[in-house]
Amino acid sequence: MSRSTNGTESRSTWTAEPAGIAAGGWAAVRCCAALLATAPRLIAPRRPDQRLLTSLSVVDPPAARRTVRVRSLVHRVRQVPAPVVVEGQFRPATVASAMVTFLVEHPDATFLVDPALCAGTQARVLRGMAAPTRRLLAAGGDGPGVVEVLQAADVDPASIDFAVATHVHWDHVSGMIDLPGVPLWASAEERPAPPGTALRARGGSIASLYDAIRPEPFELAGPPVLTFPRSHDLFGDGSVLAVDLAGHTPGSVGLLLATEGGRALLVGDAAWSAVQIRRLRQKAPFPGWLVDGDRDQAFRTLHRLHAMPSTVVPVPAHDPSAAQTAVAAGIFS
Repeated sequence: MSRSTNGTESRSTWTAEPAGIAAGGWAAVRCCAALLATAPRLIAPRRPDQRLLTSLSVVDPPAARRTVRVRSLVHRVRQVPAPVVVEGQFRPATVASAMVTFLVEHPDATFLVDPALCAGTQARVLRGMAAPTRRLLAAGGDGPGVVEVLQAADVDPASIDFAVATHVHWDHVSGMIDLPGVPLWASAEERPAPPGTALRARGGSIASLYDAIRPEPFELAGPPVLTFPRSHDLFGDGSVLAVDLAGHTPGSVGLLLATEGGRALLVGDAAWSAVQIRRLRQKAPFPGWLVDGDRDQAFRTLHRLHAMPSTVVPVPAHDPSAAQTAVAAGIFS
């Protein structure tokens, strides 16, 4: 990955335009439909596809010639109902959900994965979401911005060479607004919705934010890795591999990181909790219908995560417990 500004100096002046009445109406309809569909799934969660699980094979990742150092920088933690994150799980009643930015130090570059929030995310970014979705999904958007969490960790924001997004929903890329001049990389399949489909965009998508941050694309043109069909080696040394986690969004990726303590996979929102991966439980329809672009594909990707070797620690972007597990295992710093 190379550093190019790609016109990013103007990011810091961007503010979202308020979502229109029509978008709000469509979001309200989707919210109601998702709520009605949720009760049955809490009683009878979707069953795993045993045929798919049986068909999956594991391809060992290439040997890493170099390693990286990883730190999780938490913006905000809150408690959310467990049964809607892990479909049908009622104990414990709540799980911790966080906004997290990951700091990765490679011998050739220091970069961020999912720079979650900018300063004043509610006022600058979330006004671009339809009101019903904003009220239901955006409670975590009032935490400190990426510059503040970097400084709290004694990291100079000017030392960041680039950022990588697992996908371009607002809670994974809003921090780029406060990092003018820092390029953002994302899968080439993470494109905005075509004209005329804005009302049907899922809750995490804000089209004008995509236009403001202007991600630079990379292709998943590499071979299968672990249980995933495609990959991309960011540095060509096996230390950071992007893998295909399509479903939550068309271009969702995970970042397989090789550290001195072992390997971790940053899975973005392919799962909101590591428990989903372990138990093979999708998100409940509320909020899953509001945020997952392709629910069936997202569930298939969850199967691929479930079938990974136990030596790889999965770390969902919103699961602070998973990040703590990686620290305890000596994988994260």
